[in-house]
Amino acid sequence: MVSLQEQFLKAGLVDKNKVKQAKQEKSRQQKIERRTGTASVDEARLAALETQRKNAERAREHNAQRDAAATQKAITAQITEMVQKNRQSKGAGDIAYHFTHDGKVERIHVSAAVQGHLVAGRLVIVCHGGSTDLVPKTIADKIAERDASLVVRVAKPSSEVDADDPYAAFKIPDDLMW
Repeated sequence: MVSLQEQFLKAGLVDKNKVKQAKQEKSRQQKIERRTGTASVDEARLAALETQRKNAERAREHNAQRDAAATQKAITAQITEMVQKNRQSKGAGDIAYHFTHDGKVERIHVSAAVQGHLVAGRLVIVCHGGSTDLVPKTIADKIAERDASLVVRVAKPSSEVDADDPYAAFKIPDDLMW
């Protein structure tokens, strides 16, 4: 095995005087280290270690972002599958049913039976992928665990009425049409 110094000499990158001077400097440094008992700081080695640490940190961040994106994609696929498998019919569509989603009042046309199920809380509206679908409450709860912004809660159970609500004593009739 040929040393690095010999390789540089053969390539003509250094001359014999430079090699001799480098050997003397190295032996001088080792002698000082033996006398004082302290190790010298190798700046190049420290810089290489710092670069290696930064690269590892960057790789960890990149992997975390990639894992988060993959997890989000899997959650979206699960929600889509749950909605498609458990989609309920809206009925004949003779009654306009209004609800709010993302600060906007939306409307779907449902049958009287479906309206009764929505008011009772047995069916829940899910807005996913630009469409509005009806799913059973149990499925909507599973979807809400993954992404609560997709689920539209129509009926608010009476146990969740706010104590500070000035209109709490006035019950809204179930058959109220907007």
